[in-house]
Amino acid sequence: MPSDDRATYEAGTGVQETQFAAIPDDAEPASGHPQNPPIQNQHTHSKNNGVAHSTYGTIDGPANESSTGRDTIPNAPKTVASPRALAPDLLRGLLMVLQAVDHCSVSQGAWRHGVALESEQDGTIVNKWNAPVPWTARMLTHLCAPGFMFLLGMGVVYFGRSRGKLGWSSWQMLRHFAIRAFALAAVNELFFTLIFGRGRILVLNIVLLALAVNYFLAGLLWLGINASEPVLSTLLQSSFHASSDDVVEQPLLQDETRRSSAKSFSAWSMRCSWHIHNAILLAITIITIAWNQWLSPHHGHCPLDVPPGYSGPTRPNNTNLGPWFDFWFLNVSYKLVLSPFPPLAWLSPAILGLLYGRILLSRKWKAYTINAANAAFGVFLMLLFVLTRLLHFGNLSEDCLRMPEQLAAPGRNQYLASFRSFFYIIKYPPSFSYVVFTLSINFLLLAFFGALPERFARRIPTLLTFGQSALFFYITHLMLYFAMGPLVKIWFGHELDYKDPMTGKPAVGTEGKPAVMWLTWLLGLAILWPLCKWYGRFKSTKGVNSVWRFF
Repeated sequence: MPSDDRATYEAGTGVQETQFAAIPDDAEPASGHPQNPPIQNQHTHSKNNGVAHSTYGTIDGPANESSTGRDTIPNAPKTVASPRALAPDLLRGLLMVLQAVDHCSVSQGAWRHGVALESEQDGTIVNKWNAPVPWTARMLTHLCAPGFMFLLGMGVVYFGRSRGKLGWSSWQMLRHFAIRAFALAAVNELFFTLIFGRGRILVLNIVLLALAVNYFLAGLLWLGINASEPVLSTLLQSSFHASSDDVVEQPLLQDETRRSSAKSFSAWSMRCSWHIHNAILLAITIITIAWNQWLSPHHGHCPLDVPPGYSGPTRPNNTNLGPWFDFWFLNVSYKLVLSPFPPLAWLSPAILGLLYGRILLSRKWKAYTINAANAAFGVFLMLLFVLTRLLHFGNLSEDCLRMPEQLAAPGRNQYLASFRSFFYIIKYPPSFSYVVFTLSINFLLLAFFGALPERFARRIPTLLTFGQSALFFYITHLMLYFAMGPLVKIWFGHELDYKDPMTGKPAVGTEGKPAVMWLTWLLGLAILWPLCKWYGRFKSTKGVNSVWRFF
């Protein structure tokens, strides 16, 4: 394939191995066969910590000469190592910047945290929209959590492939997934529970705990597929040989025909096993988002017999299966536990990322093919979202909109009453409509970033730098904005007309002064950019087993 047809880019600064999208610079794609590579001892080295840079579904380089049979094209010409693609890093960087908007506004009480004045929660009645600027900002920040989960699953595949090429065993990878998940959970406990929870609660799960659990589960699932895929292929081949033994043989010519037939069936069995496992991943993706609807205590509906003008939750957000079960599937608030991001409720995008990563690494894709497929899938997901509005499924917000536009037209489809009504989606826990809408935009952004000329893409301010040091950015930006928030409140804050959900006292913030919030946000990004740039250079000097690569 001519080099112009590939999605080839220079490697970015640093090696991305975070919980948001563990796509290391040294990850390599499969070079032509749609099966996972066996995890075996292999010692292919290069100048970058012993491995080549990762690609975005393109050709691998010197590793074509590896001993990994299923990843090697016989007699394939040697190629220059394909460097890291930019689109996933740019998307991750953009999501980090958008996330900073949310956290900056919360730190200084710039506006209510939602598209409406009530939380976007299952079974919650809302009757007043937030102001236009906060509404727009919140809709943009909705992209972050599903995008991070998706890139996380995609990164697990890249990471597993690259470490398999380095000779890591399944147990080594499992240990790595477990240690990283534990590290993320520990960071969550330190920064959220101890610092932001101020000792009043034992567990404050804002997002990192969900990422930790889903990273480990995605890694475990990838290892299981890596082991079972060749087993299924072998079973299919064995069935072929068993049926072939029943045929009466004639010497020479029939022997040659049989060998040729066996070779063709072997290739077919490997392709069949690959497709079967992809179908299983797709089924798990659908089931793990559908169970948010199935397990909803409200069944996705708000009761009609509530007093006029009421807004807020309508039923306790729990099941009959106990608090331990609810913690994993529902956003819960107990005396010592606050968890708006139930881990298993957010698993679906990570599984979709696994499937996406497997498809990307299954063969040699041209750059425009990847971009076109991303755009097409983004459009498909958006059409699914439109159907959720028209056919009333997968929303977790049926009969919950009580805005003036709904009250003015009772009996009409509530989502068609206004522009903002059409895009009202439930995040806590994520509804099917929320996931398909936000992932649709994420896929369209991947297509956009993938289509940008490399020299232009590298000049997009800060995105690559932030995208390649995601966990470091995440921790640092929280500390920075929540340190700046109290100072901003002292200088520009005033008492607000609602209570602080953490203290129960009248809230203080900069609401009504949007310039203060946006200037604080930009100042924070300006401080974070050189810090992340430095950390990216620092991280790139560390070996593949270094704990610093977790950040």
